[in-house]
Amino acid sequence: MLTPDVVPGVHMIEHAHVNCYLIEGSGGLTLVDAGLPGVWRELGTALRTLGRRPEDIRALVLTHAHFDHVGVARRLVQRLGVPVLAHPDEAELAAHPYRYVHENPIAAYPLRHPRALPVLGSMLAAGAARVRGIEHIEPIVPETVLDVPGSPRVIATPGHTFGHIALHLADHDALLSGDALVTLDPYTGRTGPRIVAGAATADSEQALRSVSILGGTGAATVLPGHGKAWHDGAAEAAEQALRAGAA
Repeated sequence: MLTPDVVPGVHMIEHAHVNCYLIEGSGGLTLVDAGLPGVWRELGTALRTLGRRPEDIRALVLTHAHFDHVGVARRLVQRLGVPVLAHPDEAELAAHPYRYVHENPIAAYPLRHPRALPVLGSMLAAGAARVRGIEHIEPIVPETVLDVPGSPRVIATPGHTFGHIALHLADHDALLSGDALVTLDPYTGRTGPRIVAGAATADSEQALRSVSILGGTGAATVLPGHGKAWHDGAAEAAEQALRAGAA
């Protein structure tokens, strides 16, 4: 589902409870995160709705390389030659998106959190078990402004993965938080600002420290990797996530 202009010039595509974003800028579009394989058709529909073509995507920036964020990355590279940018610590995970570090056993969560079952079921139907990785990324450096449409500033937010980054769009007063701060935890079904459960988080203590960094941006809107956009400020989102703690 496309939400045009979730903030002006930034468009949100939600499919199977996973979000990716198209950022408008000089010379084209930047895609942030690549969802699950099933988002391919949704992405094409979104581009047509916006009056754009696939060739307008100039870059794919990954907040991190879990399987549910690299789903169509390989197709974008092979069909369109789109460069994929990510933190260098995500390179191995981008190539093998199921080999990720996590604190807690994944299998325990559906039993303890049955309201997560529809979320995880929709992700599975969207291709969560058949994601192929990518062998090459262009490394990006935190605290730099990327030379891609929209000119996002990179913020290091490790914890969910060790190379996780967020993107600050100062001109849009918006923060693309990836899975460093979400409003839906796919593994518990809980909503509201929080970090993702230990089933998919490498280091929850580090992740909570990164939440504080995100709150310090002062952005008015947080655009997460899972869940609804948050329009009540990054500081308030961070405060609520810190109160919620680890799951």
